[in-house]
Amino acid sequence: MSTREISDRADPLIESLDQLAEPMAAGEKPRAAWRIGTEHEKFVYDKTDLHAPSYDEPGGIRDLLMALTEFGWEPIVEGGNVIAMKGSDGTVSLEPAGQLELSGAPLESLHETCAETGRHLAQVKTIGDRIGKGFLGLGMWPDKTREELPIMPKGRYDIMLRHMPRVGSMGLDMMLRTCTIQVNLDYSSEADMVQKFRTSLALQPLATALFANSPFTEGKPNGYLSYRSHIWSDTDPARTGMLPFVFEQGFGYQRYVDYMLDVPMYFVFRDGKYIDAAGQSFRDFLKGELPALPGELPRMSDWQDHLSTAFPEVRLKSFLEMRGADGGPWNRICALPALWVGLLYDQTALDAAWDLVKDWDMEGREVLRSSVPRLGLDAPLPQSAKGTGGTLRDIAGEVLDIARSGLAARGKLNAGGDNETGYLEPLAEIVSSGKVPAQRLLERFHGEWGGNLCEVYKQKSF
Repeated sequence: MSTREISDRADPLIESLDQLAEPMAAGEKPRAAWRIGTEHEKFVYDKTDLHAPSYDEPGGIRDLLMALTEFGWEPIVEGGNVIAMKGSDGTVSLEPAGQLELSGAPLESLHETCAETGRHLAQVKTIGDRIGKGFLGLGMWPDKTREELPIMPKGRYDIMLRHMPRVGSMGLDMMLRTCTIQVNLDYSSEADMVQKFRTSLALQPLATALFANSPFTEGKPNGYLSYRSHIWSDTDPARTGMLPFVFEQGFGYQRYVDYMLDVPMYFVFRDGKYIDAAGQSFRDFLKGELPALPGELPRMSDWQDHLSTAFPEVRLKSFLEMRGADGGPWNRICALPALWVGLLYDQTALDAAWDLVKDWDMEGREVLRSSVPRLGLDAPLPQSAKGTGGTLRDIAGEVLDIARSGLAARGKLNAGGDNETGYLEPLAEIVSSGKVPAQRLLERFHGEWGGNLCEVYKQKSF
């Protein structure tokens, strides 16, 4: 989630509903200006006893953040606490239980993106080796209960932690026990946004399957391949899901605005503090009738904040955010943006990908989304006009071929003359073997690990 530093009291008041589509329209960029912004989270653990370190214990999360200053990162402070670091590679921030996230800079190529990831992981590993901390690339804590996990001192998280149990049974698990890889991508026009949104939303379950990496809960198999994805099914139905309206005729910026106006608020940020507005309506805010700030009208920064509090499988702000993947190791952090850049940044590839999914019915999309956390590549495809049916496994290779052709057409070469297609290789191996990462972990758990999940900490995560 975004990290605020100032209250932006000087930014424009929202005086017309027409202003609410401005952030989306402002995201339009010519193809030459399209960039790749990759975000990835990882769990932090103490190497001596595997506990999740608290914020202020010696060698804990605060010390880890501050140690990044040796690599040129600068602190971001909230309420007297360092809650993030900013630098040329983006922002290093904290998820609610101390999961460490890099929100990378907007970059032109996957070569740059993967190099950025490598720099970040090398930096935190250097610090971790010195202070006795390790990092785990999974979609969910494999062994920790909620009660065993610390809470980071961030105002918005206090509000969300209070609100989550009111609207779902697994929202606290989402906040405290999960990690993800995400990529943010651009569009050139409203029509381009619509095609990309629809295509990526329909295919998001394939990303969930390919990156499924959370088969354990509290020390034992949980019956899922991506329990992280399953958690979203009962987190908060008002702000999650597959957004059927995206596939309806006439979808565009204004329809997404209408959706966001129906998403209940979490907070308002004023004078460096988060004010609890959980469950209140942005529509009331527009009328000056928000109970949390009576008589005050929202500013554009308030709307930008609100746009960051919906969690559908694909999210629209001033870019499109792909949200379906579990956390994982370095090569899959590079593979996730490779998949979506290949599918969405070349028009021929985008047309081919859309042609693959355009006649899926909404009921079938929902069934696919709900079944993929447990079944992975064996999740059933929607029936199409072509009458094909089948499972995700049946289209995975074709989708990767489309992405590979899209990356090749971009022609972005590194110093060695290689294009970007090599970053898809981890996914090609998954498709070739038929086994997603979670299935590999389960094989080890039942085999060489002898049911001892502590062995997962000995694997090379990054």
